[in-house]
Amino acid sequence: MRGKAVLLMGKNTMIRKAIRDHLEKTPALEGLLPHVRGNIGLVFTNGDLADVRTKLTELKVQAAAKGGSISPIEVIVPAGNTNMEPTKTSFFQALSIPTKINRGTIEIINDIHLLTVGQKVNLSQAALLQMLGIRPFQYGLKVITVYDSGAVYPAAVLDLTDDDILRKFFKGVNNVAAVSLQIGYPTVVSVPHSIMNGYKHILAISVATEYTFPGSEKIKQLLSDPAAFAAAQAAAAASAAPAVGAAPTAEVTKPKVEEKPEEEVDEDMGGLFGGDEEEGY
Repeated sequence: MRGKAVLLMGKNTMIRKAIRDHLEKTPALEGLLPHVRGNIGLVFTNGDLADVRTKLTELKVQAAAKGGSISPIEVIVPAGNTNMEPTKTSFFQALSIPTKINRGTIEIINDIHLLTVGQKVNLSQAALLQMLGIRPFQYGLKVITVYDSGAVYPAAVLDLTDDDILRKFFKGVNNVAAVSLQIGYPTVVSVPHSIMNGYKHILAISVATEYTFPGSEKIKQLLSDPAAFAAAQAAAAASAAPAVGAAPTAEVTKPKVEEKPEEEVDEDMGGLFGGDEEEGY
């Protein structure tokens, strides 16, 4: 990290005192105080935070398991010849590890799940791993918290990409549009939906009455010709969902006013205007 970052390790009490001494000039440093606990250090850099974190975390040191330590990973002892003398058989038996003698050496019959994540390593397990020459643990630095221009946030934020941010933004926009439509309060994101819904209502009124405008002429022509309407519905369904089986075609007739035409018109018009245009917002 030389030339890219500076690592500072020290007593937590001293680090907290140094931070408090600078609070008068930089009050935002107070956000670091709750995080100065445990086995931690500070990394100072002017470079890209994600790159610095990658370089810090990619360096690992292999280490043996010690009695009393907590296993950070699952440890499996593989089956096979251990090259150990038969006099060590009792040691394996104490750990309930099935073995056999093969050509004067101890052979482990099956893979053994020795440690799980969070399990405390006992002395027998540590001694076994040491005799087998297995160094299962890795130790290195882990970035936990980031302080950037007065903002303190978890290091997981560095994993966010532009696509993640856009996805969260559009999710928020959809929520705002849904709430606005539900309570009847117009906003920038709900107005296009309101206009489309209003246009559909005007079409329904035009179809159910003698009133005609340029946007409803084609609808009335399709409703007056059931064969053409069925063909248009089939073409729309095929282009909208080619992987889904085609819906059964029903005979369509022009609705009459005395038979609640609004309900029938809404159902018929759903195939033409009901989804593709609204999903664009």
